[in-house]
Amino acid sequence: MTKHRIIVMGVSGCGKTTIGDLVARELGVPFLDGDSLHPVENVAKMAAGTPLTDEDRWPWLATVGSELAAAGNGGLVLACSALRRSYRDAIRAQAPDTIFLHLHGSKEVLGARTEGRTGHFMPPALLDSQLATLEPLDADEAGIVVDIASPVDQVVADALVGVAAAERAAVGSSPRGAIGTAGPQQQVPGKTELPGQVLGG
Repeated sequence: MTKHRIIVMGVSGCGKTTIGDLVARELGVPFLDGDSLHPVENVAKMAAGTPLTDEDRWPWLATVGSELAAAGNGGLVLACSALRRSYRDAIRAQAPDTIFLHLHGSKEVLGARTEGRTGHFMPPALLDSQLATLEPLDADEAGIVVDIASPVDQVVADALVGVAAAERAAVGSSPRGAIGTAGPQQQVPGKTELPGQVLGG
């Protein structure tokens, strides 16, 4: 049985919790929101509106990776922004066979989704900052990019197809646990190609 270790990544408003939970249900594995793993010091800073530094994030990212590595039979789907390559590398240091599912959306789509969820528009500066921080998946990262402009059920279906393809590519291209070997790139059927659409690692 495939042991799914999946990070659902992306900026605020992309639907990490919603899509991650639905993907986990379809795969029959647990779902965990990475925000619940922050140490109390980080929670206090965020509650006060103080941005986290990378020094604040490293222990949290190590915990995220440890949760994935310790996942039981079948694996785990975990929501985590993972915007920078270095953050994803920190997770992979603990769980090398993690697949990253990037929920991609335009600024307009992301703004509309956030407004629909909370009743208030995300402050433009916050969304702009996250989009500026975002480093798309590189060709040597095992992962999939899914467009969130589609209805939720289609996003989930595309995600499941993409994850399966990325897992096959990762298994077929390198020994288990190896990092940095790119597998064959594939594309979700019927979808417009996005940068890094399906990446094997």
